[in-house]
Amino acid sequence: MKLKKMTAAICLSVLTLAGSVQAERPASFHDDYQLEEMVILSRHNIRSPLSGNGSALGNLTPHTWFRWTSGPSELSLRGGQLETMMGQYFGQWLESEGVIKDKNTYIPAEGEMRFYANSMQRTIATAQYFSSGMLPVANVTIEHKFAPSKMDPVFHPQLTFMSDAFRTQAMKEISAMGGQKGLQGINDKVENNYRIIEKALDLKDSPAAKKDGLTKFRSDDLQILLELNKEPAMKGSLKQANSASDAFILQYYEEPDKVKAGFGHKLTQKEWEEIAGIKDVYGDVLFTAPSVAVNVAHPLLQEMSKELAVPGRKFTFLCGHDSNIASVLAALEAEEYDVPQSIEKKTPIGSKLVIEKFKGKDGKAYAALSIVYQTTDQLRDRTALTLDNPPMIYPLRLKGLKANSDGLYKLEDLQARFDKAIRAYDALPQDTPVQKAA
Repeated sequence: MKLKKMTAAICLSVLTLAGSVQAERPASFHDDYQLEEMVILSRHNIRSPLSGNGSALGNLTPHTWFRWTSGPSELSLRGGQLETMMGQYFGQWLESEGVIKDKNTYIPAEGEMRFYANSMQRTIATAQYFSSGMLPVANVTIEHKFAPSKMDPVFHPQLTFMSDAFRTQAMKEISAMGGQKGLQGINDKVENNYRIIEKALDLKDSPAAKKDGLTKFRSDDLQILLELNKEPAMKGSLKQANSASDAFILQYYEEPDKVKAGFGHKLTQKEWEEIAGIKDVYGDVLFTAPSVAVNVAHPLLQEMSKELAVPGRKFTFLCGHDSNIASVLAALEAEEYDVPQSIEKKTPIGSKLVIEKFKGKDGKAYAALSIVYQTTDQLRDRTALTLDNPPMIYPLRLKGLKANSDGLYKLEDLQARFDKAIRAYDALPQDTPVQKAA
């Protein structure tokens, strides 16, 4: 039915001064465009924190963190359930668009679909759960290149080019995020976030406070480290606070009792957003400066660009991390955005950068970009996703590209933007000697 065909697309959310509103594609949309392919770059779903209770993370609070259902950094049981639901939704979406027939019996022909994950447990498992929900009888093979848990260079957000001139330019771009105060300005922006997370942690009563005198996060100690063949990194309070922010976000998703999730504190929605905001700032600082993004996203940009041009391809699922989505969008020059109905405002857990490729009635090829994600309530409540009860679909815009009246870009313009971002890697500032990864 045409009504069902519309439903998958009508939850496109846009943020206005009034909040989140629904922006529907017109009723005539599917008369004018046929979806031919979907390319997805996904963040893994809910995992346990990267370190356990007995680590430095445990020393930041006198309380005991949630009893995680998986080992450090691994996909949790809830994460697997939620990703299965997301896969089920995408199967319904593709079926409603006529890309596949009955999802419950569909088995892709050779080359029609590709599922490729970073070689980490949480990304392989996410892809496996997604594929099982989307195509339950297809027994999809998840492509990964190494035994878990080794980072695949395609998904590893490492700096594969380095020169003194590049480091200087990158540091200038990162410092600009703090305005006239530079790195100190970045610290200043999270000062209020620090006070909220300190209170939620009861940091003043923590083992770190008693042993090391750590009663508050400093706002004057941010250091950025840019080294060849390593991920951009930092030292200082923002790194420590990010670890706590990450664990708090995951605990909030997992723990049914919101007060218990906040270690006995009745945190407001705004305060949860402030806690999650620390992690957003951390990711932006490390991975979204233009030169850094072009550098670390280079192999993934190439992979996505190739997938958009594979003959006969209907669907591609690439599973990585929030840093992958953030750096790819920065390299493609996406406009600034904050997603609604999520405490994470940039790349919520389990979110997907979705590129839809359409054939227009005029014979031309078009594309749309969006972030698809489960809302915080959907994550906490494990809400079943259907065409009538979808996840959030938030449209993305690229700077300098003009969309048509239906919100679509010409595919050739999007491909040109990918080409520009890929070529920018070779134009990164050089000096002598220049180091490049083998």
